[in-house]
Amino acid sequence: MSDDTLHDQLRPEPSSGDRAQQEDAGAQLMLRWKGGDEAAFDRIVELYSDQLWALLTRFLGAKHNREDLVQEVFLRLVKSKDRYEPTARFSTYLFRIAFNLAVNASSRASERRAEHWSVDEGVDPFQQLPDDHASSVEDDLERADVVRAVRRAIAALPEQQRMALVLAKYHDMPYDQIGQVLGSSEKAVKSLVHRARENLREALQPWLAKEERRA
Repeated sequence: MSDDTLHDQLRPEPSSGDRAQQEDAGAQLMLRWKGGDEAAFDRIVELYSDQLWALLTRFLGAKHNREDLVQEVFLRLVKSKDRYEPTARFSTYLFRIAFNLAVNASSRASERRAEHWSVDEGVDPFQQLPDDHASSVEDDLERADVVRAVRRAIAALPEQQRMALVLAKYHDMPYDQIGQVLGSSEKAVKSLVHRARENLREALQPWLAKEERRA
């Protein structure tokens, strides 16, 4: 048996944390950037800008300052580069920054939040109700009213419920990672998502009842 073969057999298996880091492109890029590879930051912006845009749109609605918030997230990332350690998935780390900024933005403009949700935004906030019955202009207009009602109902959710729902439904994020974004436990996140769905159901009950009658 050669020395190389023996070395390979005796080499320890990577830990689950090491394997997770190896599979986390964002964490690898951050470490490269931290080590002096400036091109790695450009790649981070390229990979995560659209994800941040979608997250902020779903959380805040079609607000005029989403571009500013995306830029602010990356600015915070620049400021924290030297302190960065890959203790969580990079998307979790990045979304935590975005959540804190979004909560501040939401607080500053809470009275205008619902009015800025756009039917034509291109982001489906809650699997908009099926379009089977939209066979006339009147039905199309009513459908638009339903969509607006759904978006307003989501906008009215408490911030942690809203973000938990968005991350679970649209970013397919596990509850433990959502907990890291929100600073909550996995059990608390499950409760947040459940309450969010119940609150939406209650807010949309008139529309749901009408759909059931028409079905």
